[in-house]
Amino acid sequence: MRPSGRNLSEMRPVSIETGVMRHAEGSCLIKVGHTHVLCSASLEERVPPFIKGSGQGWVTAEYGMLPRSTSSRMRREAQAGKQGGRTIEIQRLIGRALRAGVDRQAMGERQITVDCDVLQADGGTRCAAITGGWVALRLAINKLMKAGDVKTDPLISEVAAVSCGLYAGQPVLDLDYPEDSEAGVDGNFILRGDGQLVEIQMSAESATFSRTQMGQLMDLAEAGVAQLVEAQRKAVG
Repeated sequence: MRPSGRNLSEMRPVSIETGVMRHAEGSCLIKVGHTHVLCSASLEERVPPFIKGSGQGWVTAEYGMLPRSTSSRMRREAQAGKQGGRTIEIQRLIGRALRAGVDRQAMGERQITVDCDVLQADGGTRCAAITGGWVALRLAINKLMKAGDVKTDPLISEVAAVSCGLYAGQPVLDLDYPEDSEAGVDGNFILRGDGQLVEIQMSAESATFSRTQMGQLMDLAEAGVAQLVEAQRKAVG
């Protein structure tokens, strides 16, 4: 039934390669099927003015898509002189998601910026960015701990995300672009590795959904995130 031939509850192949950027404190290239996202984490010994003096750290994110990450060339946002609404919404989502897995007090008064650049898009770019972004963040935190700059591990749990939706009336896990573009219902599910929910974005595209169907999608998301968390743990060793 699915264009890719996958089972309803089958994820796309996932791979995470770490240490792909020489200068970043943490980096990885995550591939979820044909969606490829380069993630890097940069450490700064400063925090935004609104939390200065609080003793707490901050994790934020930036997101972008390369001009030929899609089937036709898109204009660079720098050429337009401003970021689009979609970009701003996604990078705020990534930042919120990653902060949900961080003890900011244990992190100390410093900032880590996670950059997520989409090299190739085939659906689920924000989910891949969150999942890969956590790996880059974990590697950057590892450097802080190795140097003795933090006393306690600031990371509470892994954070990962997966898309689920109703395609041809059936609940499916990990939508690729052909499914995402035709889904009756589309959702992004962000969870921590300990099973705690971080955020759910659900919308009816061309069909509504029932509470029962919502539960089915939630079950798929939990299973998918469990697989992603396992890939994260293997990647960071």
